[in-house]
Amino acid sequence: MPNLGPADVPEIKLDAAAAAIEASMTRDQRRGLFEKPGTVVYAIVELTSKTYTGHAEGEEKPSQVKVRVTGCEVARSDEDAKSLIDARRAMYRGRQIDGTFDEVGRGPIHPGNHLDELMATKPSEDELKEFKRRREQAERDEFVR
Repeated sequence: MPNLGPADVPEIKLDAAAAAIEASMTRDQRRGLFEKPGTVVYAIVELTSKTYTGHAEGEEKPSQVKVRVTGCEVARSDEDAKSLIDARRAMYRGRQIDGTFDEVGRGPIHPGNHLDELMATKPSEDELKEFKRRREQAERDEFVR
């Protein structure tokens, strides 16, 4: 792995693989992006570094790292989108306070606090398991009939 000096900041390139994004979008959202240019969707994404390129000593080209979206959830309601916008704004305010517009800083100040209200309206892991159990039971019952 190439060594970066304290002042070196690699460029970030986004990998073309978008399967995680596509899988998290509804049919209507995907059609809307195609049919209405300029449409905006809000999402929470997980980025994973996949490849990097270093640079030769004395070369002017900056180092690069390619990241891929490996996890994604797209807001499916106006309420979800508003919560993501609010979280983004809060994180932006944190960057303003930290002065980290040009570098990686300490990160957002307690970003989870901004989503607590929204998370209270979403199903828990236990509720999802129970839903799946009931659905499987209903499918078995239907098959027996």
